[in-house]
Amino acid sequence: MSEEKPVRLPDPASVETVLASLQAQSADAGLAPALNKAFPGFAFTVATIDDPYWCSPHAVVAADGTRRGDHRAWVESGLAELGGDLTAFWHRHREDGEKFAEWRGTSAFAFAPTGPGVADFIQLSLGREIEVLAGPVVDPDYRPYSADDLLEPSWVSRDSAAEAQKLAGPVYRLRGRAGGGVVHMRSFLARRARIDKEQREASRPELEDRIIREVGPDGTRDTAFLDANPDWFDFVPRENRFFADWERSSACAHRIFHHWAFDIHDLEDRGRREIGFIPRPLKMPAEKLALEEGISVHRLMERTEAIDAEVGLPFAWFFLMTHGHWVDPDVGDAIAEGLRQGRVRLPDRDAAVLLAWADKKYLF
Repeated sequence: MSEEKPVRLPDPASVETVLASLQAQSADAGLAPALNKAFPGFAFTVATIDDPYWCSPHAVVAADGTRRGDHRAWVESGLAELGGDLTAFWHRHREDGEKFAEWRGTSAFAFAPTGPGVADFIQLSLGREIEVLAGPVVDPDYRPYSADDLLEPSWVSRDSAAEAQKLAGPVYRLRGRAGGGVVHMRSFLARRARIDKEQREASRPELEDRIIREVGPDGTRDTAFLDANPDWFDFVPRENRFFADWERSSACAHRIFHHWAFDIHDLEDRGRREIGFIPRPLKMPAEKLALEEGISVHRLMERTEAIDAEVGLPFAWFFLMTHGHWVDPDVGDAIAEGLRQGRVRLPDRDAAVLLAWADKKYLF
């Protein structure tokens, strides 16, 4: 955060106003300065993630470049004109050069610190999108089986490396409509812990009566659920543990948002509040680390140290492991066992985090 005291916090409407003001030719370079200008006192940085996505077709473009209007309306009108005859529609348009346009994008995040703590920052979840001329309005080789086939084209390549004619953009849009578009992380974590505690307390009467019945060779044994799970009401959500582990580990000298972004959701689903996030690494190792058969714990330590050096963060491998994709959790178990046996060493603070994780795991 800059020395100037913030006069207002970002909100979805004001963020969208900033995004709408960006010009395509300067949107990438201009995003952070525009946010800083709109929200004095904040110092935003922007990070992107290569995770291609696409939106449903939104327009039809004639062979001469003329826009024919909304894609869905155009398809439905054309089918109605032909009495719903899919074959006739297909023959009419398979060679007329008409194409559909769609927006394709990747995730982007803007961060601004609000204080020195690990969770003292604001995150904006964005999409960086480009409008492209995606492909023909009908599959030139196969007749559609339903109108849905026309409305959700599957015959075009959407590989990130595939070339498509650019029509407009880039534009930035606010994503995370399910409560995750604009988030102050410290407030979010407090809300996450509070809601989990409330939901567990609400289930207390039921759980106090719940019995676990085990049937074995010596007969049947009944155990009260809360006797089998004595720490049920002391549970700490994985999101809170992720931040707490960062703060307790060697990684704490680095701002967490320089290395991670967070896909956040906070919504109601069938009458139940669903809140959480999936962490997304901004810096990733070139290769995954799996627990290979016969590999020594010393070799694993060498591999984890190489990951830390590659990513530029001490103890980076641990957080990549909790993410569950880049480092196999079995690697953490093996190193934890090596610590217990005195065969390997970690800085005391990192060893404490790893051993606590090995005793009570969390993964995303």
